[in-house]
Amino acid sequence: MSEHASIQTLSLPVLGMTCAGCAVSVQSIIAVLPGVTGAEVNYATQQVKVNYHPQETGPEAFKTAVQSVGYDLILDVEGAKEKQEALQSENYSALKKRTIAAAVLALPVVIIGMFLMDMPYANYIMLVLSTPVLFVFGKNFFVNAWKQAKHGMANMDTLVALSTGIAWLFSVFNTFYPEFWHSRGLHPHVYFEAAAVVIVFIMLGKLLEENAKSNTSTAIKKLIGLQPKTVHLITESGEQEVPVAQVRQEDKLRVRPGEKIPVDGLLYEGSSYVDESMITGEPVAVLKEAGASVFAGTINQKGSFLFQAEKVGEETMLAQIIKLVQDAQGSKAPVQKLVDRIAGIFVPVVIFIAILTLGAWMIFGGATGFTHGLMAMVTVLVIACPCALGLATPTAIMVGIGKGAENGILIKDAEALESAYKVNAVLLDKTGTITEGKPQVTGMAWSSDALGKQAELEKIFLALEKQSEHPLAEAVVRYLDKEVQGSLDLTGFESLTGKGVQALFGGQPYFAGSHRLLSEFKLEVPFDLAQKIKELGDGPQTIIYFGGAGKVYATISIADQIKAGSAAAVKTLQEQGITVYMLTGDNEQTASAVAAQAGISHYKAEVLPSEKAAFVKQLQKEGKVVAMVGDGINDSQALAQADVSIAMGKGSDIAIDVAKMTLISSDLQQIPKALRLSKQTVKTIRQNLFWAFIYNVIGIPLAAGVLFPVNGFLLNPMIAGAAMALSSVSVVSNSIRLKLAKLN
Repeated sequence: MSEHASIQTLSLPVLGMTCAGCAVSVQSIIAVLPGVTGAEVNYATQQVKVNYHPQETGPEAFKTAVQSVGYDLILDVEGAKEKQEALQSENYSALKKRTIAAAVLALPVVIIGMFLMDMPYANYIMLVLSTPVLFVFGKNFFVNAWKQAKHGMANMDTLVALSTGIAWLFSVFNTFYPEFWHSRGLHPHVYFEAAAVVIVFIMLGKLLEENAKSNTSTAIKKLIGLQPKTVHLITESGEQEVPVAQVRQEDKLRVRPGEKIPVDGLLYEGSSYVDESMITGEPVAVLKEAGASVFAGTINQKGSFLFQAEKVGEETMLAQIIKLVQDAQGSKAPVQKLVDRIAGIFVPVVIFIAILTLGAWMIFGGATGFTHGLMAMVTVLVIACPCALGLATPTAIMVGIGKGAENGILIKDAEALESAYKVNAVLLDKTGTITEGKPQVTGMAWSSDALGKQAELEKIFLALEKQSEHPLAEAVVRYLDKEVQGSLDLTGFESLTGKGVQALFGGQPYFAGSHRLLSEFKLEVPFDLAQKIKELGDGPQTIIYFGGAGKVYATISIADQIKAGSAAAVKTLQEQGITVYMLTGDNEQTASAVAAQAGISHYKAEVLPSEKAAFVKQLQKEGKVVAMVGDGINDSQALAQADVSIAMGKGSDIAIDVAKMTLISSDLQQIPKALRLSKQTVKTIRQNLFWAFIYNVIGIPLAAGVLFPVNGFLLNPMIAGAAMALSSVSVVSNSIRLKLAKLN
């Protein structure tokens, strides 16, 4: 066996990551283990993928290493995703309770520290109230910082722990030993309120982020739920009900009316209509006869049939869809969290500046160098605390998501909002996205020969279609029910597989069905009716013929109507320089007609789900930023693969789960609004980051004392705390401004 062949790949859920810096820590600690050839952590999906030699290392070693830096892995592959979701939900609830409790205690500390600092025992009261804020409700910052430090690492927790911890220790010293400063002519300031507020603000930022991440997609579970648990296996001793996992290739299986087809196979006895919308996206069920292929997860309608298993387990089309969705969801996002990347550099730089500040004061500060240096170091750490940095992105995202909801656009995560403004290619599914997804009668024409007895013939036509099992018959019945009064009883009803239906009335045969009926029963189409059919041209409609006694009496055309706003939405997108494509599993004639109606020049017909996803990949390789818009299970692969995925609110649950955005009204005119919202949100995030950093760019040098040699100015840690709070207020206020933005 070659060295390459001995390498195994394992993906495991990671617990406890709160920033991209955490992901770097997990990735680094695993990557250096003996026997590991590569490790990649996806912060968005909270997963780590490890390539390793099983002879040298394994999952237990990964878990031990990750735990040493404050995180954890779930090794139980069976049900790992569900366990991860449950733990994330528990952690969110616990964080929410800790944040509320910390805020309740921090509020009186702030009031006393800012306005009532001269009240009796003020410092002792603030000490008692702030201590549990830091070391009970905020203890994770200190625990994680210590674990990081043991491995020579640092993240956001390190800076939070250092700034708040030093401010608290400094304040405790000043509370019990104020004479130390009095004897040197200095006032012993305390900064309990700064330490407590920092902890609360950072916890609030984490809570906002966790809230956005808590709605974990259940798409995979729903896709898996499409497969039945048991099947009807045909054996020599008769029919047996067995678990689907026991099915093997070439096994013979029975599918009864209303059941889901368990595996891919070939039908050999019986016939039925099968709802394949999860594969093709088309609302009309497909006739299946001997020799036809059937697919796992599709739904049998009224008939019963036998088929032979061809693909089972992970080989079925449904299993491939599940795998493709998992792969696309687990791949690295094209846009990483900018704040977390910057924080990875920000933290060690600030620590270095703080230490450098103390050292410089001790060397050049003279007799008061140490005292001034210590205060300056604390001031640097307090003013540089990344509170505003932590709030810059989540607050803008939360307001952007709320703004979207007000306009009928549900946004599931920050990544979609950050990426959507870059979109330059939009892919639209046809059925249910561009069109209504509901076949309806678009017109009915009668031959001149039938006009004299039209009322009776309409009743016969309606009675025929009411007994038909064909999905299009429902559209005919809905239409004729509005026109016809009363009903008739037919005799000798018979379903003509693949052609239509026939029955007797008054001893005379009548027929309704497809064009194949004409030659089968030698039905003549009168000239005037033929002209009316010709006028329909190559549109997207299906024609149903009704006749008897050697003649066609009437035709009825059925089509899936294009939505009212589809053409306008396509035009708006094209005016913005975005290329619009249409993908559909429908035939070429229908696809061409719908594309023309919608004003779309680029379209592909008769495409399978995997081909839609492949087309997305192709465009991405060409440098396009792709948005996929769909409504069916068949769109889920392409939705998961796309840079931005948008589902119709009236579509399938799985499409909605996979997609990062959902248009509640299913109106395509919401797409341009979503792209504008993305642009405005990203603009707000950038403004927030500017304000978050400008305080540090100006404040850190002032806190270090650069102006002291010039004019004797040394920034008070109290002012530093206020500046830190002001930076957070400015960030939140700027985010709230986003609510006023116009999307039209």
